[in-house]
Amino acid sequence: MKKEEGMTYRQAGVDISKGNEAVEMIKPLVEKTYRKEVLGGLGGFGALFAPDLKDYQCPVLVAGTDGVGTKLAVAHKVGKHDTIGIDCVAMCVNDILVSGAEPLFFLDYLAVGSLEPSQVAAIVAGIAEGCRQAGCALIGGETAEMPGFYRPGEYDVAGFAVGVVDKEKIIDGSSVKEGDVVVGLASNGLHSNGYSLARKVFFDTCGWETDKYLPELGRTLGEEMLRPTRIYVKLIKELLKEIRIKGMAHITGGGLWENPARNIPPGTHLEIEYGSWKVPPVFELLSREGKIAAREMLRTFNMGIGYILIVAAEDTDRLQEILQAKGEECSIIGKVVQGEPGVTIGGIE
Repeated sequence: MKKEEGMTYRQAGVDISKGNEAVEMIKPLVEKTYRKEVLGGLGGFGALFAPDLKDYQCPVLVAGTDGVGTKLAVAHKVGKHDTIGIDCVAMCVNDILVSGAEPLFFLDYLAVGSLEPSQVAAIVAGIAEGCRQAGCALIGGETAEMPGFYRPGEYDVAGFAVGVVDKEKIIDGSSVKEGDVVVGLASNGLHSNGYSLARKVFFDTCGWETDKYLPELGRTLGEEMLRPTRIYVKLIKELLKEIRIKGMAHITGGGLWENPARNIPPGTHLEIEYGSWKVPPVFELLSREGKIAAREMLRTFNMGIGYILIVAAEDTDRLQEILQAKGEECSIIGKVVQGEPGVTIGGIE
């Protein structure tokens, strides 16, 4: 009598062997990000990291987590998955950097509808590149195959970063005062925010496809929308050696209206002057094609400013010299005045 075979996990849509294949493909990518503090390798139930804290008087761990949002939909449309991981890392490490923390290690969570080892390897290659740019180790992660929840080919990715800063060197904005200057560091475009609106304008309103070449951008729409978020870690670490930075902000959701106000003390207010920096053409294109008001643009997108620094007025010349020597595009975009914590943006209609 023939023995009946029961249903398998693979028949339900989960292929463990493909998962193992993906792990083997990503191992060398992950190992290239390791710092000397990493103990062991991939495959354990927990990642081990022995931080070298001898240079810290009172080390404080700083943690952050984020995802990429609907920029993933553009990656699906284009069929390009090797840069989206840079965005995931950037959104996390740029946030913990605001407090002056050096990112130490990173973990990712990847959920897929149907596991394709080559796609997973491409995504993790981007995450590893982001970690390399940030100087942190990719020490672990999780890949979950979830058939029936995500369609085949679809995925979501989230990240988790941990850094360290000396307690006495935490940058919390508490020393910001009237007369200080707001300096903006350039973004390289949309970064990873406002994509629900950008997609609606470009794909639904304009009816454009990702392969449409846009002369004013000098690239296709897909190439523009998939430009990875800038990672500011190494630049800020260098600046902190020479300049006293009183406050910082990562310009993401909420834009220049909301994010800078999260790191200034009571009694201070930021006055930012629109037009004091160069706005990348992708934002002008969005505003024109979507008939989006300037205030809405400034609340949704970074508008060309990816990071802001608040410094004393007497330090601005030196700061600009350092940044220009590094080939960085920066602008003095505002000042600190007396008032309730918040932001006023002048120069808009």
